[in-house]
Amino acid sequence: MVSNELVIHVTSSEIVIALLEDRQLVEINKEKSNTQFAVGDIYLGKVRKIMGGLNAAFVDIGYEKDAFLHYLDLGPQFLSLNEYLKTALSSRNLPLLTNFSLKKDIDKNGKIADVLNVGQLVVVQIAKEPISTKGPRISSEISVAGRNLVLIPFSDKVSVSQKIKSSEERERLKKLILGIRPKNFGVIVRTVAKNRRVALLDAELRELIEKWETAFKQLFAVNSPRLIMGELNRTSAILRDMLNNSFNNIHIDNEAFFKEVKDYVTTIAPEQQKILKFYTGKLSIFEYFGIDKQIRGLFGKTVTIKNGAYLIIEHTEALHTVDVNSGNRSKKGDDQETAALEVNLNAAEEIARQLRLRDIGGIIVVDFIDMHSNENKQKVFEKMKESMATDRAKHNILPLSKFGLMQITRQRVRPETDMETVEVCPTCRGTGEILPSISFLDEIENNIKYITQISRPSFLHLKVHPYAEAFFKKGFFSKNRKWIWKFKMWIKITAIPSYSLLEYHFFDKRGEEIKL
Repeated sequence: MVSNELVIHVTSSEIVIALLEDRQLVEINKEKSNTQFAVGDIYLGKVRKIMGGLNAAFVDIGYEKDAFLHYLDLGPQFLSLNEYLKTALSSRNLPLLTNFSLKKDIDKNGKIADVLNVGQLVVVQIAKEPISTKGPRISSEISVAGRNLVLIPFSDKVSVSQKIKSSEERERLKKLILGIRPKNFGVIVRTVAKNRRVALLDAELRELIEKWETAFKQLFAVNSPRLIMGELNRTSAILRDMLNNSFNNIHIDNEAFFKEVKDYVTTIAPEQQKILKFYTGKLSIFEYFGIDKQIRGLFGKTVTIKNGAYLIIEHTEALHTVDVNSGNRSKKGDDQETAALEVNLNAAEEIARQLRLRDIGGIIVVDFIDMHSNENKQKVFEKMKESMATDRAKHNILPLSKFGLMQITRQRVRPETDMETVEVCPTCRGTGEILPSISFLDEIENNIKYITQISRPSFLHLKVHPYAEAFFKKGFFSKNRKWIWKFKMWIKITAIPSYSLLEYHFFDKRGEEIKL
């Protein structure tokens, strides 16, 4: 059975969430503390341009670039949403949606100029976050996501996740929702709702409806652009969408955030409280779980796989390319075809992991090692499908072409995760020359003096290479003791094996690095 763990590292500027499967890093998400324009956020925007040739409009929602709204993303009940919005903007006494008379659906083959005008206010939801040079992609087919259900206003449809394999269970859930769903609200039943009781689903449905109605009641006489309803933060959204019985542990290194997550988990899945763990170790949480080491090995241009084989991953404006190389791999008794198949199967598994890990989207072209056998090509295709089966992003995989190329499309709703793994040498700072060791000692002491002059701290944490740590602590009258007496503050020195010989960093008592 696969062991699933979430490791959450919290700093003052961002939250970094790592998903481990059997201690292997498969996903990493970064969320800035002031994240805006996230997928799921609902805005009141104003139409800036109508582009007839694109059958689309550009809408101002407060981002530096206008958001893109295509006619097909308006949703069939756009006229009803627009009429309801007009009522909300002009009246304090907004009627309940259950008492609202729905308009007819818009024409599937219509033109955007027939339903939108420049300057018109519209309710839109972020479908894709701003990526590269593009603004957000938005939709007017609004949905409000919960743990077990997704609420679709201005709809009467009820659908159940196809991932629930039991037809009896799907039928039970559909009948149950049809029995409790108010008029003019559609519902999508999520996979995690399997075997849930009616009382729990009914309570969640009422909560989602109340959330929707509260957001619209606040629209009276407001100006655009304006955030109407924010999606959960990235951490809570991941917990909402992913948390199930397969999770063994969730480790968090910040006490305030730990309490916040505990309260949220208590609300959505009280039986899962026991898996929450507050990390209090001396090493950083990512170093303790080996995540820092995996990031350094997995986010470069070159990624090693088994037996000396490796991948080269490159990004262009149009697509991503992945080149599979056998390296110096050789086994006695292996013919070329067998060796190529083995490398390609291993590569398919690693490529699936890399796509999730880096959250690579758009078009991906993989150049596998040439194979002549159609049977072997099919094996690689099946292996790729199997390896990507757990990927929550929508994707499509084509069989290998006669040139040995595989084409993959993968949904991209957020900017690609990019971790800088190539650094300027901290020892020579890119010059190729290093300071003499005695100057290194003076440099550290001068920096301690500088820090004490600008902030007068009572505690300082110095992290250095193990050799430097041993040198600074050697003897009763060590450099460490002398600095403590000289600067009249506690100076803690810690060895970090991953540092280069003359690399060092200062941290305050909160664990934040002091930039010099």
